[in-house]
This record gives sequence, C-alpha cells and structure tokens, in this order.
Amino acid sequence: MADDPRTNGEIEKALGQLAATREWLVADARAALLKDPKLAEALNQKVSALIDLIDDTERAKEAPLDQGLMDLIGLSDVPPTDIDGVRYVPSVPVYDDQVSRERLLAISDLYYLFQMEQSSVFRAVLKLQELFRAGSVRLSDGEGAVRLFRFDRHSTLRYTLRERRAAYRKVFSYTDATPPKGARPNSPFHKLFTNFNMQVSQFFQDKRVSEVIRKDGSRESFGSMAVVRRAGLDLRHNLRHVSYGHIAVMRTEVMGLLEAAFAILGSDDIMNLFGSPTAWDTLEEIQQRYLDEAPLASQRSRMAVAGRDVLRWLAEPYILSDVRIDFETFLEDIVDQCDDWLTSAESLGLQKSAGISRAANVIPLKARARR
Repeated sequence: MADDPRTNGEIEKALGQLAATREWLVADARAALLKDPKLAEALNQKVSALIDLIDDTERAKEAPLDQGLMDLIGLSDVPPTDIDGVRYVPSVPVYDDQVSRERLLAISDLYYLFQMEQSSVFRAVLKLQELFRAGSVRLSDGEGAVRLFRFDRHSTLRYTLRERRAAYRKVFSYTDATPPKGARPNSPFHKLFTNFNMQVSQFFQDKRVSEVIRKDGSRESFGSMAVVRRAGLDLRHNLRHVSYGHIAVMRTEVMGLLEAAFAILGSDDIMNLFGSPTAWDTLEEIQQRYLDEAPLASQRSRMAVAGRDVLRWLAEPYILSDVRIDFETFLEDIVDQCDDWLTSAESLGLQKSAGISRAANVIPLKARARR
C-alpha cells in the first residue's frame, strides 16, 4: 500500500534513479550549462528537492508498533531475506529548523533595550526627577512635570535595574552583574554577533567586486553563502538556549518604561527648559550638565536599531535558504544594518576596524559607582 513504510531496498532504488536522472540532465544540458552556469544551481535544486521529499514522505507515515524490529531480527510472519527488505527509517527533523521565532524576537527587543540603557535614558529621567523634587529646575505643573511625578509610581511592580542588568548578563554577557541564580553569562554572544555582521558585510563586498569583474553576470559572485549561513546559524543556536524564562515578559514591560521615559524627555515644558528641539537633545543636555558623560546617543541608537533588525532577521527562516538568488535577496535586507552596527561599534571602541572583536560591552566604572 502507498501509505505503508517503504523498505531499504525501495528507497535505495529510488535514490539511484534520482542520481541517474541528475547525470542525464547534466549531460543533456551541457551546452546550456557552459553558457549559463546558473542553470546548474537550478538543476541541482530540483533533484535535491526530490531527494528531500523521500525522507519527508516517509517521516509523515505512521511507523509500525515494533519500529520494524521484528523484520530486522527475523521474527515477523514473513521475515525479509536481506537488509533491503527491512523498513527504511527516515532521518529525524533538521536541527536548524527547530527555532522559536517568538523567543528570538523577544531577544532582539532585549538587545535594543540594552543599548537604550547604555544611552543613559533611564538614568537621565531619574536625575531629572531628582532635580524636580528638589525644586532645582524650573518645572511645575506642565505635561513633563506630571509625567515625571508618575514615572516611578509603580516601581515596586517593575523589573528593577539589578534584574534588568542580570538579564543582559545572562543573554548577552553584557554588564558585570551577576546573572540569575542557575544561569551563566552568555560569553560567546558578542563574538558570534560581530562575526555574523562582518560576514554579511564581506559577502556583499565580494559581490560588488565580482559584479565589476564579471559585468555580464554569467557566473556566481565571489561571496560564500555557506560562510554567512554558518555564522548566522551559530548565532541562532547560541541565542535559542538563553531565550527561555521571563525574557518575553520583561522586554514588554521595559519597552513600556522606555516609551514613558521618552514621553518625558520630549514634553514641551522639559524641552523648553533645556532649549532642545527633540527628546534626544534633551537626553544629551542632561548627560553633559548633570551626569558628567560624553553624549553617545547617536552611536548607541544606531547599534540598538541595527542590532534589533539583524536579530529579527535571524528569527525568520531566511538563513536556511540554499538558493543563491533567494539567499542574496533576503540577505540584502540587512546589509546596511550590519554595516551600521559595525561602524557604530568601532566608533565606541567595541570593535576594531580590522575585524577583531574586543571584550563584551560593560557599563563604565564611573557609571557603576553612581548606581
């Protein structure tokens, strides 16, 4: 019956037929392949898809209760005379496909929040609140003043700075906080993330060079899909193991806190107080006047947005594509973000221009002391 599991001999025969089909197609299309080598990829993709279909079809069938063991040891009603007559056992599902999209999206937002914290957004608002309570700034009953009053009214219900720093240490190995009990700092993250950004950037540099040298586009670019894919999969595998727990809940809450902080910094009465046209300008004024910090909001903002976009891209199945034109098209969506992240990291001293990763981001000692 069609729904019965097939035997080793039947599968081996089918694989042999597909191999012969591949040889015949190559021989028949030899002249066309010489003119357009891209046809080779399409040809191989079609045959490989049929080979994968064999395993997928067998995996979808219901296995016998004994998993074919009785045939194998010769105790079935009609035992096979050789191994070819034993049930074919399909491979298990591919590891690279087993990634939770939702958990990786939560981590991408957590990375964004870490960079925002490094921009001193929350510390600036707390400093402004301190000045407001002391009456040291000319704020009274405007929108910003009311928002400042309300900012930490529910602080006991929120994740504290210590808890947030512990999460950053667990997921990214950033900050010097102690990770939650039972967890370890994810030390490989920064190196893997940097490597993926560099490989994407290098891939398109090689692609541009190949387009100049091979203007007719008759051959594939110099960029290696396999290297970029491996770098992306290594990063995904690393993050999947630290994406469990309260990360999704915490990012949702802290994103709301960040929204409230920027509503304060962008309030008319507070912007008028500092003579700033935007919330970011207000943040930089507070950093310089009251926190004694050099404004780095531009770099941190770019790292936050670019890093989040790259990690969101990895949450989708794009990295698994093995068709070059599809892979390049998907990858082109984040090449600018990868370059942005690398350039911003270099300007902050977190990444050498030669491509050698430095130690993971840590909050400056002066900032720690104030906390």
